Amino acid sequence: MSDPAVHRTDAVVIGAGPVGLFTIFQLGMARIRCHVVDVLDAPGGQLTALYPEKPIYDIPAFPKVLAGDLVDHLMEQAAPFAPTFHLGQRVEALTRTPDDDAWRLTTSTGTVLEARAVIIAAGAGAFGPNRPPLKGIEQFEGTGVFYMVAKREAFRDRHIVIAGGGDSAVDWALSLSEVAASVKVVHRRAKFRAAPESVARLHELAESGALELVTPYQLHGLEGEGAALSAVIVADLDGNTRRLEADRLLPFFGLATNLGPIAEWGLRLDHQRIVVDPATCETSVPGLFAVGDVASYPGKLKLILTGFAEASMAAHAAYGVVNPGQVLHFEHSTSTGVAALAG
Repeated sequence: MSDPAVHRTDAVVIGAGPVGLFTIFQLGMARIRCHVVDVLDAPGGQLTALYPEKPIYDIPAFPKVLAGDLVDHLMEQAAPFAPTFHLGQRVEALTRTPDDDAWRLTTSTGTVLEARAVIIAAGAGAFGPNRPPLKGIEQFEGTGVFYMVAKREAFRDRHIVIAGGGDSAVDWALSLSEVAASVKVVHRRAKFRAAPESVARLHELAESGALELVTPYQLHGLEGEGAALSAVIVADLDGNTRRLEADRLLPFFGLATNLGPIAEWGLRLDHQRIVVDPATCETSVPGLFAVGDVASYPGKLKLILTGFAEASMAAHAAYGVVNPGQVLHFEHSTSTGVAALAG
């Protein structure tokens, strides 16, 4: 008799970020049932946990879309295929079933799933902010120092210092300049590592006085009383310091990431990324696939839209794993319709 405590399905998706959610849709279009596991308590990955109100500009058909809204659209798109979510838990173990017919996954809460195909869409793995090494920064965290922007309105009429030179720093400087009393962007060099159009807009706003670029400087210290931040001290390359009045500091220095148990599954890795075949997104272990930021291959672009394309390739390749000996006769959604495939 089968074990009722084991959830059996066609495929398991590890990660419910944007690429994981689109993977559900692509699996559904190939008539592959799936369960989804994510360590966070809600779908959306970093988009939900770190910046739900951050605008995203490179999603096809959306000149501009808030991260949280994109998650909502992806959930709506996946809904017809009735995926089963196992949230707030992490996949701890991955083994073959006794008959070697499927993969068995065990989560941190004891959930057991079995499936012939596993698609890892874990982003960069478990993540947390890279904190700048500033003395006493802990006393201001949550009151004057924030590593994410959950609600833009919380920063209205504030005097903000943004530190960093990547997309997050630039995008939030553009967005918060619309509501903040002042915005100063601190970066250790004059050149920013963000989308060219966004950088051009940043310089336009600086020239108009809507924000100030403080370069080449880096964070040096903080001033304040109790948990109330009053100023950010920055220093140039020669050690000369400057005091910036501010009641909010947003350091955007990327995320500290860790693959966790995934790193122990015998997959070929490349600097905390999983090496895949770019034609199928299959890993070095047959039946295991990886898509999104966690996947690595020559020429890889770390973009959400790249992950969307990888989700499609992985779903099509997984069909042969889930249905041995059968060939997937691909049909466009316009000719079949989602309702017909989900029924």
